[in-house]
Amino acid sequence: MVNKSALSVFCEWVDGYLNFEKTPQKNIFWLDTMQFLCKRFGNPQNSCPSFHVAGSKGKGSVSAMIASILTAAGKYTGVYSSPHIVDFSERIRTVQGVFPEEIYAKSASEVMGGIDSIMKTDLPGERSLTWFEIVTLFAMVCFKNAGTDYSVYEVGLGGRLDSTNIITPVCSCISAIELEHTEFLGDTVEKIAFEKGGIIKNGIPVIVAGQKDSVKDVFRKIAREKNAEIEFVDEVSKVSEVVYKTRQENGKTHTFMHNVISSDKFKRPLSVDLRLLGEFQAQNAALAALAVKYVIPELDESVIEKGLSEAVLPGRFEITHAPECYSRIPQIILDGAHTVKSVSFTVDTFEKLFGNKSGSTAHLLFACAADKDVEDIAPLFSGKFSDIIITKPGDAKASDVKRAELAFNAANEECTVCSDYNRAIKLALEKACHSGATLLVTGSFYLVAEVKKYLSGLKCTC
Repeated sequence: MVNKSALSVFCEWVDGYLNFEKTPQKNIFWLDTMQFLCKRFGNPQNSCPSFHVAGSKGKGSVSAMIASILTAAGKYTGVYSSPHIVDFSERIRTVQGVFPEEIYAKSASEVMGGIDSIMKTDLPGERSLTWFEIVTLFAMVCFKNAGTDYSVYEVGLGGRLDSTNIITPVCSCISAIELEHTEFLGDTVEKIAFEKGGIIKNGIPVIVAGQKDSVKDVFRKIAREKNAEIEFVDEVSKVSEVVYKTRQENGKTHTFMHNVISSDKFKRPLSVDLRLLGEFQAQNAALAALAVKYVIPELDESVIEKGLSEAVLPGRFEITHAPECYSRIPQIILDGAHTVKSVSFTVDTFEKLFGNKSGSTAHLLFACAADKDVEDIAPLFSGKFSDIIITKPGDAKASDVKRAELAFNAANEECTVCSDYNRAIKLALEKACHSGATLLVTGSFYLVAEVKKYLSGLKCTC
């Protein structure tokens, strides 16, 4: 990684503000503050055309795919996404990696100096600034200073009142919807769809992943009121020939997912080998391809194929190879899935790739935050893993290890509980190595982050 001294200083400074990701509160969502900040800083969100991506499942993948297609088309593209897995720079980056240090330094200086000069009485309602508002502003200033051709903004939470909703994109995108954050977004998928649909803007096209009819009706109503053209991926395209394949690269075996995307929006069907795995990713790929094609209709299909095939995203069914001292572990799969639907997709993909049936020697390391539906998640693993270890998802999120244990026991699964996540990671690696078993790490991006940090800091002496 580059020297991120400017980012380190910025992170230490911004951590003094309320961070919803660590301390959820219901009364911190509104756009008045972002409107004030953007005006104060010269509306940096308007420095280049942007795409806006919301959704419950797949919004990060769709954002990565859109950015990768634009990059393949020769467009210098900034990406704003969350959460970061290991390093803060993952939130504000290009497809190729981090921005030059001078961009972060200049942007941090502008934002920190500008924010520090604001009196609380200047703020709308004298309401305190939040961590996410400032970080979103920082991303916008970075993109302006870097001179990006395009930017892609992933919604943080919901959509209607999310800090990113200050932008006027060239295209809005909404991925799959499911029950999530019900205490903030509503207790039905239709209420959640209303919040996600809040990113639909007047006269701006919106591309939406396939949804149940009642959810589609919510989006259609909003689009009609906003005079926005709306297209549903499952109505204008078809995904077929989905099959997993492997190939050798640099002496290692890599897995990808081949699929064909057909639509009359394309001159010919797209033939794509995705690095992002899971059959649902084919639908995300179709969404991303349709969105970029809508904005840049002259874009050649081969460029879209290249962009989709090169898209990657850490912590989304990421297959990594074990370090030398744990070389008997065939693969370690890192997936931050933390909802019932996303975990079911992860388990399904795991079974398809590794033939993980009852009696398998595959191992599981699991952790989740206290607000997750662990009683519904635990049965998804039933009969599929020979060893299960439950731990905490790091220190950043509240968790209830005992509740998780009871949920797994209720699903007739025996498990080992180890609240110390570093000890749990070490134990999971040792057990998987002893058995020669593939290890799945899932339930939380925070757990994935801790495993990545543990592996990167490992000094193998055996």
